[in-house]
Amino acid sequence: MSIIVNGLDELRKLSGSDLGTSEWIEVTQERIDTFADATGDHQWIHVDPEKAAAGPFGAPIAHGYLTLSLFIPLFTELLDVQGVTTKVNYGLNKVRFPSPVKVGSRIRLVGKLTDVEDVPGGVQITVDGAIEIEGCTKPAAVLQSLSRFYG
Repeated sequence: MSIIVNGLDELRKLSGSDLGTSEWIEVTQERIDTFADATGDHQWIHVDPEKAAAGPFGAPIAHGYLTLSLFIPLFTELLDVQGVTTKVNYGLNKVRFPSPVKVGSRIRLVGKLTDVEDVPGGVQITVDGAIEIEGCTKPAAVLQSLSRFYG
């Protein structure tokens, strides 16, 4: 369930808050293939199920950057900032991919809003996130994301 805030003042008050956990989403072979087509990264470990089954992970795995790209749809389940004119991704401070996401796995995001700072015309938030894999002890990705919201 989303935390809903209205405007920059309410967003500022959330600094240091746990944002909770998103719903699980499945990473399908179709999603992996679509990402491969969009990026031109057709490495066999991702798109050749037969060869990948005999590879180091025993199955095709999602691209790390596919996993990272799913941060935004998962994040929007955690925080809904209303009453602003513009929302933009500003960047990433850290990203690591500790565990591969095998095709058919389900992932979710756990997030914490660690910082809110003023920038000209708005605020910048820092979110520490972990994209978990159902049934795995190590996350698929850990990251620190920066977003800006303008009034």
